[in-house]
Amino acid sequence: MTLAVNGVAPLLHVYDMPTALSFYRDLLGFAVTGQSQPRDECDWAMLQLGDAVLMLNTAYDDGERPGSPEPARVAAHLDTCLYFGCSDVDAAYELLRARGIVSDPPRVAWYGMKQLYFKDPDGYQLCFQWPAKP
Repeated sequence: MTLAVNGVAPLLHVYDMPTALSFYRDLLGFAVTGQSQPRDECDWAMLQLGDAVLMLNTAYDDGERPGSPEPARVAAHLDTCLYFGCSDVDAAYELLRARGIVSDPPRVAWYGMKQLYFKDPDGYQLCFQWPAKP
């Protein structure tokens, strides 16, 4: 017997929900498809861009968020990378640059994927990638 799986929705814990929503929604173009409260100051949100779905959750309960992100908690973000299929990596690079997102230009990895890496406000690494043309 095999499992019938129809996608995946990773959950990212974020320090500041309005900042994270602004990044994913306003800069990357994700649509907010669900929220715990109908405003940017929510505790949880589901986002979608094309077939890609992800969820954001506040890392701290109300009244418990420290003045700045805890280094030990954020350090684990460096071990996380979300890879998105993106058929025009070069155009994505130009769009992200125009929107103020800093990244190196796309490069072709040794295994043939053209990749554009950048980070979100919480330090999670994101990659837009597509098979390089021969």
